[in-house]
This record gives sequence, structure tokens and C-alpha cells, in this order.
Amino acid sequence: MLAQPFFPFIPQLHIPDGFLSLAVAAIFWLLSLVFVAVGVHKVQKTFNERLIPLMGIMAAFIFAAQMLNFPVAGGTSGHLLGGALAAIVLGPWAGILVMTSVIAVQALLFQDGGLLVMGANIFNMGILTALVGYGLYRPFAASRRTVQMAAIGVAAWFSVMAAALLTSLQLWLSGTSTLNVVLPAMMGVHALIGLGEALITVAAVSFIRQARPDLMGAKQVREQGGWGWVAAGAAVTLLALLLTPFASADPDGLERVAINLGFMHAGQDAPYQLLPDYTIPFLGESPISGILAGLVGAAVVAALVVLMVHLLRRSSTLTNRRA
Repeated sequence: MLAQPFFPFIPQLHIPDGFLSLAVAAIFWLLSLVFVAVGVHKVQKTFNERLIPLMGIMAAFIFAAQMLNFPVAGGTSGHLLGGALAAIVLGPWAGILVMTSVIAVQALLFQDGGLLVMGANIFNMGILTALVGYGLYRPFAASRRTVQMAAIGVAAWFSVMAAALLTSLQLWLSGTSTLNVVLPAMMGVHALIGLGEALITVAAVSFIRQARPDLMGAKQVREQGGWGWVAAGAAVTLLALLLTPFASADPDGLERVAINLGFMHAGQDAPYQLLPDYTIPFLGESPISGILAGLVGAAVVAALVVLMVHLLRRSSTLTNRRA
């Protein structure tokens, strides 16, 4: 939605319909479909059973963490994108599938981001951030831990900057704003937001290293205590949702730029309402309404990812049997 939120847990995350031209939106729908199709093929070809629960927990955590807007300078807020985190932990293609699921659920269920421009949101926030983040981290994957963590932070920061750069180009190509105006505005505010992304990503990877060192290339793999780490990940996700009422109510980076540069009016509301502004309609705009809506979203996106991966596993098994 385009209005200023009444409660701080209501984030303004994605490009709304009206900001991009139909031609630009169509191009990025096509690009996103191509990359998602490649991601499905790659994950199916190199299927790893142990990634199923982690992909579900990762999707739920990123969904919840994106609701936690944190303040940056000038009355602006930022939030986790999560593409670099997903790609570094899961691999780039599995990360892309997780991010695509998160962004699709946000748009379809919560009307967060336009439907016509969903392809651009998936590409900017899910595909580009995953590829940039993983690509910058990968050369340091075998380094000592301090170097790894530094590389993860830098990769996460650059993933945000890459997304901000591409969004600026899309707005320019759509005729929404001139490049010499929108580019420095977007890059400036997202340079600060990227610092938050880096800190959250490093903290999350550090947690995962403790719970699942085998996924991060540790030489000594200890017993993981069954599904205890899944419970820990679910607890962290729940904690993030419980903290959403305390998130910053300031406009996020794109919204702030749109307000300052005078093209906020170009945004269009969604054609339908299910759980608008991350609330349960019959509970109104209250903290408990937002928390419960977040729980619904986290559960839906986790279930969607797990179901998708199970279907890919079944398809992979049938293909191998026929071969």
C-alpha cells in the first residue's frame, strides 16, 4: 500500500504498480521467469535432502525479518532484503527459489508490491541480490572464519547497492524520474541501508554456522541433535515477528526517494485486499493483528517452499528411475 503506515510493523517494501512502464515490467517478468526456470532445473539436478527444512526455515525468517524496518538517517528506514543470506547459505539457485517464494507471497497475499511489476521485484530483490551476494562471497568460502565473515558483510552490502542501482535504471527507463536525480538519491540512502543488511546477514550466518556447520563448509561436523536447530530457527523467526510492533514507521528507501522526488503519486493500489498492510482485517490495525498476519505469512511461505522442494525431489526421483 502507498499510504504512510499507522503502525511501525507495516513495511513498505517493493515497487508498486505504476512506478514502471509496461515494457520494463514485461522485460523483467521474462528475465525472472528464465532465472527461476534455471533455478528449478539446477536444484532438481543437484537435489540435497538436508536442504529441505533449512529452505523452509530460511524463507520464514527472511519473510519475518523483512517486516522489521530499522531507522537510518533523515527519517528513512531500511529492511533486510535477504538475497545474499539465502544464496550464501543455500547456494545461489536454491536461494533464488526461496526469495521468489517470499516476494510472491508478499505480493499475492499481503498486496506488498505490484502484481504487474512482481517480475521486477523478484529480479531486483531476489535474483540479483542472490547472484551478486554469492558471487562476491564464493572466492572467500574456504578462507578462515574472520575473512569469510568480512566477505559476507561486503557481499551483502553490495547486493543492496546492486538492487538500488537496477531499480534506479528501471525508474529512469520507465520515464518515472531522470537518472541524474534518482540514481544518487537511491544509491545514497541504500548505502546506509546496506550496512544494516550486512550486519543482519553476518549475524544470521554466524547463527547457522553454530547450528549447521556442515552447510558452511566446516571441517569438523558435529551431531546436530535431530531437529533442534529447526526449532531454534523457528524460535528466531517468531522472535522477529514479536518485535515487529517496535519496527521503524519511517518510509523505506524507495518510498522516501519517491516522496522526495515527487513521483509517489504514480503508485497504484492493488486491485484486491486479502491481508492488507500485514494485518488481519477483522482485528484492525493493532500490534496483535500485525503479529498474527506475520505468522500466517511466515507459515505460508515456509510451507510453499517445502512443498515446492518435495515436488522437485519427486520429479528428480522419477527422472532418475526412467534413466
